[in-house]
Amino acid sequence: MSFLAQSAAANPWFSWAYLRTNADTIRALVVEHLSFTVEAVAAAVVIGVPLAVLAYWVRPLSGPILASAGVLYTIPSLALFAFIAPFLGTGRLTVLIGLVLYALLLIIRSTLTGLSQVPPDVREAASAMGYGRLARLLRVELPLALPGLVTGVRLATVSTVALVTVGVLVGKGGLGQLIIGGFRNNFYKAEIATGAVLCVALAVLLDLLLAGFGRLVTPWRRERA
Repeated sequence: MSFLAQSAAANPWFSWAYLRTNADTIRALVVEHLSFTVEAVAAAVVIGVPLAVLAYWVRPLSGPILASAGVLYTIPSLALFAFIAPFLGTGRLTVLIGLVLYALLLIIRSTLTGLSQVPPDVREAASAMGYGRLARLLRVELPLALPGLVTGVRLATVSTVALVTVGVLVGKGGLGQLIIGGFRNNFYKAEIATGAVLCVALAVLLDLLLAGFGRLVTPWRRERA
């Protein structure tokens, strides 16, 4: 057997032994990765949807709101953590704030697009029925904007799953700790592949769940189809 073949056999991309030995660690990192993702996207929705509504109601504010969120989105993750860490340290909160800031643009833009696409005659009909601005928003406009909002949440979720791995730079990176750990451990392929595959699988699973949720909360789209 050649030297290259021996090296490949000693350092495979997949190893049951590695999975069995490190099952508890892998499980804990999956939970951490999922927790970061869910908390960040939920916080981005709580912050982003009201900002989108504000931009929808006060059109002159839509440009500054989208531009501000866009600027935050373009900041490299390492630079963003470098800005936040001196104030909050290199812990969980630093990573979470960074993830929320990155998800905001996707939530704001998708929600604002969905609200803007509500037909004018629908808004006029709701006003004619006696709905005020808030009642019309809650009962008519937001439900009709749900497909756009769900799309934004799906994009933000997939993006956040990928970005959580960057949190390893400040010691809180979920499955990213496996990836970087494999590189530091003499390029241990099984560890790198486990982190990468689980990260992709988590993104696909969450996207499918959100797609199903979107179909569940918009039954009129299924009937139309």
